[in-house]
Amino acid sequence: MSARDKVGRKFMSEHIPNPNRFIENFRDGTRVNNVYLVKTKNTALTKNGKEYLNVTLQDRTGTIDAKVWDPFSPGISEFSPLDYVYVEGNVAIYNGVNQLSIQRLSVAREGSYFPEDFLPVSKRDREEMKRELLGMVSTLENPFLKKLLESIFVEDKEFLQEFSFHSAAKTVHHSYVGGLLEHTLSVAKLCRFYAEQYPDLNRDILISAALCHDIGKMKELSEFPRNDYSDEGQLLGHIMIGYTMLSEKIALIPDFPTALRSEFLHCILSHHGELEFGSPKKPATMEALALAFADNTDAKLQTMREFIEQGEKSGKAKEGNGWIGYNKLLESNVRKSMF
Repeated sequence: MSARDKVGRKFMSEHIPNPNRFIENFRDGTRVNNVYLVKTKNTALTKNGKEYLNVTLQDRTGTIDAKVWDPFSPGISEFSPLDYVYVEGNVAIYNGVNQLSIQRLSVAREGSYFPEDFLPVSKRDREEMKRELLGMVSTLENPFLKKLLESIFVEDKEFLQEFSFHSAAKTVHHSYVGGLLEHTLSVAKLCRFYAEQYPDLNRDILISAALCHDIGKMKELSEFPRNDYSDEGQLLGHIMIGYTMLSEKIALIPDFPTALRSEFLHCILSHHGELEFGSPKKPATMEALALAFADNTDAKLQTMREFIEQGEKSGKAKEGNGWIGYNKLLESNVRKSMF
């Protein structure tokens, strides 16, 4: 059974975890004794040449940097990245952030934990979002675009399930279970608004491209819990992968108009807006430009939203009178509105 299937089943359970065990609630001096997912593990040396382990632990609320200062201690068992491990240790503040010092660690027994406790998940209901996406597909009037979208999201139920589980990014924004579906819907809704405000836009091309613009991320990123770049993702990127996936789907639809194919695929190729942002083409049609704006708007606003939420959880927002700090993607200091 895949990790996705296991988590999918568990999401339906009535399991209610103790909120105090989650990483977002760790404070200076917190004593930890619970199960967490190992996101990364690597060996390092102290200034004195003593070996220790750098470990990143994860649950659905976030991650924490952890150290195993004595990896050869009898209390530390062998473990690997993506293992679920039981840890005992203490949280302390280091350089302004929480750090966990691990005294004991062992691989957790299967069945002694709930996988959904360790994967970041969209706050929105995935089944509701899937229905919303399918509803947007049903509004398409162009028979060729409607057939294309139905072949992807309606006829291939397994693909829709995988699509609804996937993240939209490794980090930055929507990097959680259901993130790709959530981001796709947000972009499509913005495009729907644009189509209402600017009648010159071809609504069907715009909405269809919005629903498919990040489809290449299905192959660019591995599924949870790894959620990392695949070889194909690193070599080609999701834009080119998506272009290929959609070209192959279009080729199966008899008499699909050549001009419609070109304009639709142009939207996919240009949706990052600028060459330096990874698009092989800049937007040359109104639909492509609208899609690029919608994608950028949702990505940037979600990035700011998540950054502010992190600032509130860490206490930075309160300490800084609303100011959170500098965000590299936004290239700005970020402040939460006080009103």
